[in-house]
Amino acid sequence: MSLGGELSSHIPDLRRYARALTGDQALGDALIGRTLQTLVDNPASFPRHLNPRTGLYKLFHAVWSRAGGDATPEAATAPGKTAQERLTHLTPQSRQALLLTAMEGFGNADAAEIMGIGEAEVEPLLEMALADIDEQTSTDVLIIEDEPIISMDLAEIVRELGHGVVGNAVTRDEAVEMARTRHPGLVLADIQLADGSSGIDAVNDILGFASVPVVFVTAFPERLLTGERPEPTFLVTKPFQRMALRAAISQALFFNPAATAD
Repeated sequence: MSLGGELSSHIPDLRRYARALTGDQALGDALIGRTLQTLVDNPASFPRHLNPRTGLYKLFHAVWSRAGGDATPEAATAPGKTAQERLTHLTPQSRQALLLTAMEGFGNADAAEIMGIGEAEVEPLLEMALADIDEQTSTDVLIIEDEPIISMDLAEIVRELGHGVVGNAVTRDEAVEMARTRHPGLVLADIQLADGSSGIDAVNDILGFASVPVVFVTAFPERLLTGERPEPTFLVTKPFQRMALRAAISQALFFNPAATAD
C-alpha cells in the first residue's frame, strides 16, 4: 500500500488533535495541509520506523513546532485573532501530552516519540496538566444531550472539574432558549437530539448571539472532521473516556478565557 493509503484513515483523528491543539479549526486544518504538503515534497521525511499513525502525528508536530507565528493570517477564525497571535499562545507541553494520551489514546512511549522528549518526561507533564485543569476558573455549562444517562455522566464530570451546570436541553429550541436566558460559559453538545433536531443547528443559533466555546460529544465524529466546511474545534467521540472529555473541556476554556467566570 502507498504511504498515502496508509495515512488516509488517520487524517480525521489528526484533524481533531490539530484543532484542539491550536484552538482553531481553520488553523489546525491549515497546519495539516502543510504536513501533507511536506510529505508530497519530501516523502523521505516520514519516519518509517514508526507505525503510520504515530509517524503522522510526529511529522505534524514537527511542522507545528516550526510554524511559530508563521501561519497565514487567514487561517485564524476567531474575531480579531490572526494566526500569528494564536500561535504566540502555544499550547504548553503539558497539555500536548494530555491531548495525545487522553484524547488521542497514545501510550506514554508514543506520546514521547511524537513530542520528541524522553518517555520519563511524560508522566510529570501529565501531572502538570491535571494540576492546571484543577486551577482553572469555574464557569457555567449548558449540556445539550437527549440521552438521560449520558447527560448525567456529563454533568458529573463538569461538576468534578469545579464548574456548574445551568441546564440540560434535549431539543434545538430548548437549547437556544436556555443559552439566551442562562448565559453559559461553555456548551457541551450532541449532534442528534430528541425531536430529530440537530445539535449543530442549535449551536449555530447560539453562536449567533453569544461568544461561547463549544465541545461536541458525538458518536458521529466523521460528520464533523471533514475539513470541508465550518466545523467544531473541540470534539470528543462517544463512548467517551472521562479524561478525554476533561482534556477537551479544559482546552476549550484555555483558548477562551473570556468564557470563564469568578
